[in-house]
Amino acid sequence: MRKRPALVQTTFKVDLVSGHWNKTMTLYGTKFGETAINPLMKITYVYNNFGDPKGYGTSTVYTVNGATSTKVQEQVCKTRTVLNFSNLPTGAITQISGNKRYLTTCTNNMTPANGAGAVIDVSLMDVLYLQMDVPSAQTPKLKSNDANTSNRLYIDGVEVANGQLVDIFTAVPCGQPSKQAWEDGGTTVPAPVSNADFFYTVTGKCDFNQRPSQTVLTQ
Repeated sequence: MRKRPALVQTTFKVDLVSGHWNKTMTLYGTKFGETAINPLMKITYVYNNFGDPKGYGTSTVYTVNGATSTKVQEQVCKTRTVLNFSNLPTGAITQISGNKRYLTTCTNNMTPANGAGAVIDVSLMDVLYLQMDVPSAQTPKLKSNDANTSNRLYIDGVEVANGQLVDIFTAVPCGQPSKQAWEDGGTTVPAPVSNADFFYTVTGKCDFNQRPSQTVLTQ
């Protein structure tokens, strides 16, 4: 994947993560003229072990700068059994399994309180890719730039085609949000996006005047 000249910043925010498998999504980048691959952002998910069919838990979003990780969002989902689904709170998730009814509610805590999520400067990046680590899955490492696993990524509801590499510089739109998702491996793909487990929103910021490639001169 090679950069496109417009993207200088990306912002990631968790929408909802589910499943019985713990997982971590990381944005990796390599700067111009360098070979080192460094993490820039990560989102961790830990299942709450309640035992409901779908499974929910706690998702935490961090910006990463070298050895320093800074928490910018935490989404805590709690599940309980109820007798019925009357007077549901806004955003409640309901499940029925046998004679049990499960009610899940999720709360978001942003740092700072009015924060947008993980804001990442990618203006000096030549290469970007996303990686999903799912230790319990048959394929424990999913990558947007790996033709064997990129088809587990959905971009605005559309599953990436088999064998297609994803260019993050074009998958993140300028000035508008993109809804993206990962299927962590519990469902065979192709499958509808509703089967995915890891939903997030990413927004790009573009600046056509400060990209290094815009100043390259040719004879």
